[in-house]
Amino acid sequence: MKFKLIFSALIIFSLLLASCDKNDNPGTNSPGNIPEKTMSNIAYGTDPLQKMDIYLPANRSMATTKVMILIHGGGWTIGDKADFAMYMDTLKKRIPDYAIFNLNYRLASFGVNLFPTQEMDIKAAIDFIYANRSSYLISDKYVAMGASAGGHLSLLQAYKYSSPVKIKAVVDFFGPTDMADMHNNPGDCPAVTIALLLSGTPTTNPSMYQQSSPLTYATTATACPTIILQGELDPLVNAIRQSLALKTKLTNQGVTNQYVLYPGLHHGDDWSPATYTDAFNKIQAFLAANVQ
Repeated sequence: MKFKLIFSALIIFSLLLASCDKNDNPGTNSPGNIPEKTMSNIAYGTDPLQKMDIYLPANRSMATTKVMILIHGGGWTIGDKADFAMYMDTLKKRIPDYAIFNLNYRLASFGVNLFPTQEMDIKAAIDFIYANRSSYLISDKYVAMGASAGGHLSLLQAYKYSSPVKIKAVVDFFGPTDMADMHNNPGDCPAVTIALLLSGTPTTNPSMYQQSSPLTYATTATACPTIILQGELDPLVNAIRQSLALKTKLTNQGVTNQYVLYPGLHHGDDWSPATYTDAFNKIQAFLAANVQ
């Protein structure tokens, strides 16, 4: 998808990838003189793509350190955790009390790793993170943030699953919310692509379309506070039928949400640095208000 292209087009911030510090004390639950730590390509499964980069803040603790899960886009078929790398510095500055886990997942191709492989990989990664919470010194307050296909996966994880931990809030950059509509009203994402990914059409495989649509789970019982960021003229994820439909259902269900529509803009590819600054300002305020 086009969202991946903007990451490579923008100036990439440099990252300092620190080695593991043997002086950490993973057994303590209270903050102290604990250094920041970065770990790259940590495996959460056996496939080469089932890896994550981990950014742990200094003086973290199981009582206070929240968790941010980052999920890249790319139409479920391309993309990489490196797509979010340029935003790591600003995220660390804006949400310094968060540990950040930037995920890769298996990508779909012709007859291989079809959906829900990607959904299950995100679930497996969160299971892994939670199982290692005492060594990472992180709390059970998780936030998911994704772009495009990653937004879709973030919403599914946040709404569908409450074990091993219930996501407290989700940040959705123009993620698909209604997969049947994605198939039946295709824009620049051809219907055949959705049909291949979901092993059929909404008519031949209706349960897959229902179970892979975040809109299905946008209820008071299952959803969580959600901020949606969307370009008005997005040719891939329709602003009205996808993002606004989710916002409307969340509002009708009484679920806290914020819908941010950027007039005249598309699927991230034409979003200026000022637009992204505005988006991150709104995300920062939303998380401060809704993840305590």
